[in-house]
Amino acid sequence: MTSTALQADAAPATGLKTMKLLTPTGHLGFTPIEPDSFWRGVAHNPDAIVADSGSCDIGPHPLGADEAASPRTWQEHDLELILRASRRLGVPMIIGSASDTGTDRGVREFAAIIRELSRKYRLPRFRMASIYSSQDLEALKRRVQGGAWTQGLDGRPPLTIEDLEQTDNAVAVMGAEPILEALRRGADVIIAGRACDPAIFAAPLLEAGYGRAIAYFAGKLLECASFCAEPFAGKESILGTVDETGIVLEPMSGYQRCTPASVAGHAMYERASPLREFLPGGYVDMSECVYEAVDERRTRVRGPRWVAAARYTVKLEGAGKVGERALMIVGIRDPNTIALLDEAIAWSQRKVRERFGGEQYQVYYHVYGRNGVMGDLEPIKEIRSHEVCVVVEGVAPTRAEAMELTNLAGRNFMYARLPGLKGTAGAAAFMSDEVLPARAAYRWTLNHIIEVEDPLELFRMEFEEVG
Repeated sequence: MTSTALQADAAPATGLKTMKLLTPTGHLGFTPIEPDSFWRGVAHNPDAIVADSGSCDIGPHPLGADEAASPRTWQEHDLELILRASRRLGVPMIIGSASDTGTDRGVREFAAIIRELSRKYRLPRFRMASIYSSQDLEALKRRVQGGAWTQGLDGRPPLTIEDLEQTDNAVAVMGAEPILEALRRGADVIIAGRACDPAIFAAPLLEAGYGRAIAYFAGKLLECASFCAEPFAGKESILGTVDETGIVLEPMSGYQRCTPASVAGHAMYERASPLREFLPGGYVDMSECVYEAVDERRTRVRGPRWVAAARYTVKLEGAGKVGERALMIVGIRDPNTIALLDEAIAWSQRKVRERFGGEQYQVYYHVYGRNGVMGDLEPIKEIRSHEVCVVVEGVAPTRAEAMELTNLAGRNFMYARLPGLKGTAGAAAFMSDEVLPARAAYRWTLNHIIEVEDPLELFRMEFEEVG
């Protein structure tokens, strides 16, 4: 398996079956799938229905706390549509990064929903594979101590024991190989743990004989469903038709179009290098891809190239708890305080430090109306609105301390001693004079790749007959 994973694509096979992949969402359960375009896609008789259900975009809390970020009812809604359609057509249903995080909890919960739905609709028996990607932290420590090759991503140093000791939960991010193995072993429904988004689409194409370049690139184009179409819309279905000449994308909604611009834009976004899609075992080179309009609604893409890596690596994601959190919402309309907002924040910070010292006590000021969205990256430095909202976020070892810390930081906007202040009633207003308890604070602790000998070795697989 390892040697196959590392070698470049051989010459393209000939006579390959044209494959149709239907994807209804870029994040299953995040908001419900639009049923009309989904069933329109089902009518095209796809060869597989594929959907991703996880993301780092939701932040480190769900992984660290091992909790779903999406309501269970929305997850059930999406899984029900896909399961019923896939069983009706008799084609594989492939779900990646189950329940937002891809932890073993997520896989077990999705598998349980599938069992419940199969009983509800009295579905004929089918074979379900559960692929687990949660990692034993002690086992990872032994790998590091044994000299395993690792590399930090986004400027991080190589993986250390300290990184692992600060981690509460970790997952490995699978390539296509575990999913491909499940398909080869007869799985009709695959519930996978954390997976590279394109990998869940690549697996059925690899099984059909396509090379890694076109298989993974098709996954890259399809991973976010209707984000590759215009006008912008979420949760509408997209059909990808793959043959030896390339990939044709077609929206299933009646109001969208897949244009060369919309498809190319999606292919290049969210990447440090817009022309390279890095994956276990190599990357897809998109620098010579050609985007051609088939008609007003469809676009064909051709020309991806697979570049094998020197070693097969798997990404590790991990998160660890920092402390408890609380929030307070402060409104400011006084023009003098707005003009001196940095001084008001500095006053609040000083008062907090007088009572709470040490790195375990943190307070953040999110100023909406100035740079609450982009932070230091905001190019407009001057406040141009007549009012601002400051969301005060406090972090401390205990819930009680976080509540007090945040209360102190918020209320001191009332008492900041600023030049030009003339009133005695304070220059801040509270949406409600209360501190709001928030979820605990977590941070990313693992964003690394680790070398493995076998693409399957960090993952565990279970099969069962359902229905």
